[in-house]
Amino acid sequence: MKTILFHREDTAFVLRQKNLCRQWLENVVKEEKGRISNLNYIFCSDEYLLEINRQHLEHDYLTDVITFPYSEHPEPIESDIFISIDRCRDNAKEFGAKVNDEIHRVMVHGLLHLLGYDDKTEEEQNEMTLKEDYYLSLRPGKLK
Repeated sequence: MKTILFHREDTAFVLRQKNLCRQWLENVVKEEKGRISNLNYIFCSDEYLLEINRQHLEHDYLTDVITFPYSEHPEPIESDIFISIDRCRDNAKEFGAKVNDEIHRVMVHGLLHLLGYDDKTEEEQNEMTLKEDYYLSLRPGKLK
């Protein structure tokens, strides 16, 4: 394991319990038999992520997460994961979840993509949701 870093762009959001969060994410990677070289989580606004979506993926819609892998699975993870805090807040309201839980769900969702999971089909979506729920249940108490 090398580095998991947390950044922010165009948002006042600050991730709490960074060390516990880093440890939790490292445990997810270990359990999935992966390795990390360099993983950056960048928390941002809807507008910031929409611009990334337009420029790099040619999509013109809001999303909660965009993952840019710079290595192929099963190589050590080298990636930037952009997360819209605005989308996480709206999704938490819509699904009756805590904002913190939704942010963690999106964080582990992006990480699962890097570990080889996909969500294009209904079956893959179901597997991804089960994995997200499982790993959310393994968060240290102070993260919940």
